[in-house]
Amino acid sequence: MAQRTLLIALFDGVQSLDVTGPLEVFSGAERHRPGSYRIRTGSLDGRPVRTSSGLGLTPDGALPDTAEDAPHTLVVPGGEGTRRPDPPLVEWLRTHGPRARRLVSVCTGALLLAGAGLLDGRRATTHWAYSDRLAREHPEVRVDPDPIFVRDGDVATSAGVTAGIDLALALVEEDLGRDVALSVARHLVVFLRRPGNQAQFSAQLAAQTARRAPLRDVQQWITEHPDADLGVEALAARAALSPRHFARAFQAETGMPPGRYVDRVRLEHARRLLEDTAAGIEEVSRASGYGTPEAMRRAFTRTLGTSPAEYRHRFHPGPAPAPSATARPGP
Repeated sequence: MAQRTLLIALFDGVQSLDVTGPLEVFSGAERHRPGSYRIRTGSLDGRPVRTSSGLGLTPDGALPDTAEDAPHTLVVPGGEGTRRPDPPLVEWLRTHGPRARRLVSVCTGALLLAGAGLLDGRRATTHWAYSDRLAREHPEVRVDPDPIFVRDGDVATSAGVTAGIDLALALVEEDLGRDVALSVARHLVVFLRRPGNQAQFSAQLAAQTARRAPLRDVQQWITEHPDADLGVEALAARAALSPRHFARAFQAETGMPPGRYVDRVRLEHARRLLEDTAAGIEEVSRASGYGTPEAMRRAFTRTLGTSPAEYRHRFHPGPAPAPSATARPGP
């Protein structure tokens, strides 16, 4: 098995967890299967850097300046230092980034890759708070603000901070297989290894909290009763408003239509049951308000790109449960 070299770029203002999260994953894989990775960190001049939290990091040396030293995987973390990118660092990425066989960014590291022209024409993600900036400053990048990580050929980008761990685990699984990735996840006490299409937000974070008490109460009711009748008429009656007035007021105050909010709450409720319980697919579909496993399967496939059975399989190290008679296996 060929050893893969992995280089993490360091710079002043880097987010420490963007560095140490993936570093712990890859170093854990190396301990589990010695000879898998040769891991190095580097800054432009080889000098120590200070993270955004004030922690000092001493690199192994300077970032390489020859094609012969190009890494298999180059990891570009994010942090406050990406807000006003250092031009020499961006230029180094422009020259040396394409030489890596696999290019990875964590959080706002995508801003550095985009500044170097390495995301042109590609689908990419970043921390939700900087997705608009990435799209505005780099219109040639197809920004997807929802997933926790995105793969587009040999370039992989992840959402904020801890999403870098999820992406690193996915890359380890690609390199060394599922068993190694799961062993690393268990060692790091990462119980929930999330698929890339999982949304960055919970439903409650994705929507604003309504200002008026009746609408806030309806939001809470939806969260606590995903299996209830959550049609506009029923919710409007609970808020003592006409359906038309309720739908307009709900969207105005939360930023999304009531139907979309209900869809997100039900999907999140189903995900948690699949992650944390042994409930069957049919039981989860009823408890989450879908009614049938097929309706839940369609919602999962549309939003997460996977079936409920496969989603559960990704969260547990044991064999995947057999899909129900009405639920097709996911991709």
